[in-house]
Amino acid sequence: QVQLVESGGGLVQPGGSLRLSCAASGSIFSIYAMGWYRQAPGKQRELVAVVTSGGSTSYADSVKGRFAISRDNAKNTVLLKLNSLKPEDTAVYYCNAAGVYSKVGAYLDYWGQGTQVTVSS
Repeated sequence: QVQLVESGGGLVQPGGSLRLSCAASGSIFSIYAMGWYRQAPGKQRELVAVVTSGGSTSYADSVKGRFAISRDNAKNTVLLKLNSLKPEDTAVYYCNAAGVYSKVGAYLDYWGQGTQVTVSS
């Protein structure tokens, strides 16, 4: 069984910062990509940022220059630093692990339970 556990959401004022972390646990051999998605009320879930095991990163245009993603392959963790937050960043943020090779199977995808980020004065 592979599980993703997120932490770090909360309420922050516009212009503030937050850090989201996610840890994957289970009998994991490798994870191709780890990333963050978000879903605001009434909207579809969208990609925020992703990082591959080789260190390649990709960001949504709306967060480029403000958010930074990093991962520790040995610990199967991913960190998202959110800076210069705006009210439109308010959403539930979900951690994703894609292409997971574990005792459960190969190239499976997993999701965390989600953590709320609210940007408001």
